[in-house]
Amino acid sequence: MTTITQLEYLLAVDREQHFGKAARACFVSQPSLSSQIQKLEEELEVVVFDRSKKPILTTEVGKEIIKQAKIIIEEHKKLRIIADEKAREPKGRFELAAIPTVASYVIPLFIGHFSETYPLVDLGIYEYKTDDIIKLLVNDEIDAGLLVTPLEDERLIERHLFYEPFYCYLGKDHQLSGKKSVSSEDLNTSDLWILSEGHCFRDQVLRICSSDREKSALPTVRFESGNLETLIKLVKSNSGFTLLPQLAVDELPEKEKREHIKRFVDPIPTREVSLVYNRSFLKETVINVLEQSILQHLPGRIKSLKRQNIDVVDI
Repeated sequence: MTTITQLEYLLAVDREQHFGKAARACFVSQPSLSSQIQKLEEELEVVVFDRSKKPILTTEVGKEIIKQAKIIIEEHKKLRIIADEKAREPKGRFELAAIPTVASYVIPLFIGHFSETYPLVDLGIYEYKTDDIIKLLVNDEIDAGLLVTPLEDERLIERHLFYEPFYCYLGKDHQLSGKKSVSSEDLNTSDLWILSEGHCFRDQVLRICSSDREKSALPTVRFESGNLETLIKLVKSNSGFTLLPQLAVDELPEKEKREHIKRFVDPIPTREVSLVYNRSFLKETVINVLEQSILQHLPGRIKSLKRQNIDVVDI
């Protein structure tokens, strides 16, 4: 009789395309894994993997078996989830992914409280870009994502958390330094430092600034960063400007805020941050307490920001 363990071994080999790597991923010996897969193939009277190829390839009939095995494994997981939900106590494994410009500032706010308050939740947290998180959610490889929305993806549910305004971080000698506040029209310039391709924050900044990316803040340098802290240092040490979200600005020293930060005129460019999960989602108890914990630990200015005098920027 086919077992769940055998199906998990099948998926591991299909994913790794290597018996040794699959065995390590499953924390078993290679002979044990190979033996179980061979028993399954003999029971079904098919060859799932073409072992003569390097890397190992899944046969055509094997692909159909793998497809069905994924469904069976997911349905089996739901049995435990349903049982945990029935108990109404937050517990069990929960995989959360967040984009870097949210993870850096939101995760530290609530993670200590969450861990202490809900010790039975085995919470894994990862940083990925938006497109990668969406794929993981759709494939049921993670449970939820902290993302900038709206995504307008009918496969996913978005649970709004907060709005976060943008600020302009200027070099000391920037031509806009003398202004009390700036507008999007002021920033139609070529001296913008920006995040690299794939970050939704980059797309929002470009929408706000209408920047000509054929130019650069330094004439002989083309540079795109993977994190906001690097952009801040580049502006402070050289010239130009970048945009920052509210939570990043809150971490700056007061002197640095006075010297470098400019607010936008109304309507203020703003991003919306949400908890996003698959429509087939079952871990309602955990998602509820996760949402509560995040909202409880947001700064007052973020909590009180209503959707007025703001302009939510598309991604």
